[in-house]
Amino acid sequence: MPEDDDYGLSPTKEITEIDPPEVNYRPSTPRSYRPKIAIIGTGGISEFHLKAYRRCGYEVVAFMSRTRSKAEAKRDEFFPEAEVYDDYRAILERKDIEVLDITPHPADRLPIVREALMAGKHVLSQKPFVLDISDGEELVQIAQENGVKLAVNQNGRWAPHFAYLRNAVAEGVIGRVTSVDFSLQWDQTWIKGTSEFESIHHLVLFDFAVHWFDITSQIMDGQDPIRVLASAVRYDEQVYGPPALAAAIVEYPGAQVRFSFNAHATLGEEDVTTVVGTKGTLRTRGPGLNDQSEMEVYLEKGQCKVPLESCWFDAGFEGTMGELLCAIEEDREPNNSARSNLKSLELCFAALASADTGRPVEVGSVRTVSTGPS
Repeated sequence: MPEDDDYGLSPTKEITEIDPPEVNYRPSTPRSYRPKIAIIGTGGISEFHLKAYRRCGYEVVAFMSRTRSKAEAKRDEFFPEAEVYDDYRAILERKDIEVLDITPHPADRLPIVREALMAGKHVLSQKPFVLDISDGEELVQIAQENGVKLAVNQNGRWAPHFAYLRNAVAEGVIGRVTSVDFSLQWDQTWIKGTSEFESIHHLVLFDFAVHWFDITSQIMDGQDPIRVLASAVRYDEQVYGPPALAAAIVEYPGAQVRFSFNAHATLGEEDVTTVVGTKGTLRTRGPGLNDQSEMEVYLEKGQCKVPLESCWFDAGFEGTMGELLCAIEEDREPNNSARSNLKSLELCFAALASADTGRPVEVGSVRTVSTGPS
């Protein structure tokens, strides 16, 4: 029996420093394939796409936006030799353009992606991919019928800490995953007064957390989710409309994934991810999603800290396009394929339905995005 003053305490463990496991988490780049790329939609997020493409030496030759001046400004800043178009259909007619990066919001993006695939273009679609699983399945089928690749810009897959986690798990470093915990407190009060964001009821659990549902599908690859229980709460002191607090639990056979979000933490921001397996634990933490500088590794033989290079908003956007180009070059399914992303959306849509009803929801039973309680 333990001494009274030891009750409830973990047994003392000897700390042994070990060499870091060899895990490749850096984005891939094609060996020689450098196609001409066009970008459709030049809103705020496109800046990070374009910075990544310029760093990687990719060639963007065409821009299109509903507001021509925005497209011209992005062209002048990043790829001054490119042409600017008022209609995306003119880009589809160009035989020399092989790859399209399509960034508008989901409802506006759907017909553009459909026409691009039918025109024989490879497509990188912005996230969230679709608002209806049936639409996503249709696009996957069109891509297959036209012999082109369709990928989704789930850039979190190449955030250094997430890329390390998913690749380490895939390589068996910590055995079978039994639990994952995501805990985030951050300041998203900048959305106050922005109609495009304030109009999204499940801003946190959908538009933001879709990245976390997506990386969950990667970390838990090979384990089938059963059901989701979720909650979204708005409180009086918030400065914007959508609920700032959200939580979810995804149940697997013999495993759980847990999410805790506060998007109104103006002080003391923190982002922590812990993945526990049958043979070890991985943990990363920092003041925000773009500042995760090291991975903590705990194994039976010892522990270490692994410095991580780059950050989400650099490596993430390099990774999504780089992976698509590698897949085209190697004629294979991209890691960020639309087909795989539908599994992430099934998790997310189940969470939204659960938050609206207050009941657990089976994964795969909800095929459309929820816009809030009816």
